[in-house]
Amino acid sequence: MLSPRDPDEYLLPTERRVIRVRRHWAYLTRVLLETAGVLVVVIGLSYPLAGAGEGVGLIQTVLWFVALGAVLRLAYRVLEWWVERVVVTDKRFMLTTGVLETKISLMPITKVTDMSYTRPIIGRMLGFGTLRVESAGQKQDLERIDYLPRPEEVYDAISELIFGEKGEGRKPSLVPPRSRGRRR
Repeated sequence: MLSPRDPDEYLLPTERRVIRVRRHWAYLTRVLLETAGVLVVVIGLSYPLAGAGEGVGLIQTVLWFVALGAVLRLAYRVLEWWVERVVVTDKRFMLTTGVLETKISLMPITKVTDMSYTRPIIGRMLGFGTLRVESAGQKQDLERIDYLPRPEEVYDAISELIFGEKGEGRKPSLVPPRSRGRRR
């Protein structure tokens, strides 16, 4: 089976990776709830039909194929989430996506004109937010990154890359530092 390339394989030898994260697991909650809903409905309709007689076998088969489709959709979305990465280097932003077809979106750090992040209440509780990045008059794939884990750390690191002194970028990488506290 072909597996997606590691995002680090797209980096230039002169680039230094600062951030490499996947979207927060909360990204999957909608599709998980939808799948659970479909399964509840299928089970709720299928069992009363079991004792209804001869003609309902086709209906039960269709219901279980719907359930199988919902579970396969969930599995595909989890796989998509697993392979997607947001990578920030000292030179560019990069978003790698795709299971069957790989898509790489990138934007040079020098093109960033504005940046902000927001954290809804649920995002504060679970640890995710939305990062908005704007470039000089262009619509970008990287304009809005939802469900970004630890958005304040990502924002701080990118701000330091854009506005920090030359050669004074953040030394430690944000590749899973779960135990480390927020830098002040």
